[in-house]
Amino acid sequence: MDLFSNTEFDNSSDPKIIHYDLPDADMILFENIFSNKESQNLHQNLIDHIQWRQDKIKIFGKLIDQPRLTAFYGDTDKEYSYSGIVMKPIDWNEDLLFIKNRVEEIAKINFTSVLLNYYRDGKDSMGWHSDDEKELGQNPVIGSVSFGESRVFQMRHKIRKERVDIPLTNGSILLMRGATQHFWQHQIPKSSKQLQSRINLTFRNIQ
Repeated sequence: MDLFSNTEFDNSSDPKIIHYDLPDADMILFENIFSNKESQNLHQNLIDHIQWRQDKIKIFGKLIDQPRLTAFYGDTDKEYSYSGIVMKPIDWNEDLLFIKNRVEEIAKINFTSVLLNYYRDGKDSMGWHSDDEKELGQNPVIGSVSFGESRVFQMRHKIRKERVDIPLTNGSILLMRGATQHFWQHQIPKSSKQLQSRINLTFRNIQ
């Protein structure tokens, strides 16, 4: 495929495309889109150079720390809000632009921003939600990139309650389009296993 013609991959990690045939969803998983070396370097660079923050969220009337670190980068006029948290974008850096270009080759659209989540170990998590904030428009396209430890990405249909587990591996891109956010929620659950760190980047268009 022309998509991969300018990328060097390890022999043990050839690109793989998985189409998920789910009701009311349009999802494709692209594995090994970043080589092992690229993924390792980008994972460490993001840990070291991203301006991470830990916001608080209200649970049963009590403010607690989010169980992960976050950051928001992108075009400087595109604010984003979720769960009562307002995030003003930091300007793109070189690593983020490199990743963004790779994702845009696959998604065939231009993204205006990226929300980063840093899961430091298996105790860090994200609860059930949909990426359906009004800033994202009617049928948002989300390009989700993973570096580091593999984590289970769980999906749950809002009406049918059908559940699907998708392993998001190092160097993969999960593309979610169409009505996916209308009908499905997703989460990254906690794990009792001894897990290494993982960084997830969700590229999106802020209206």
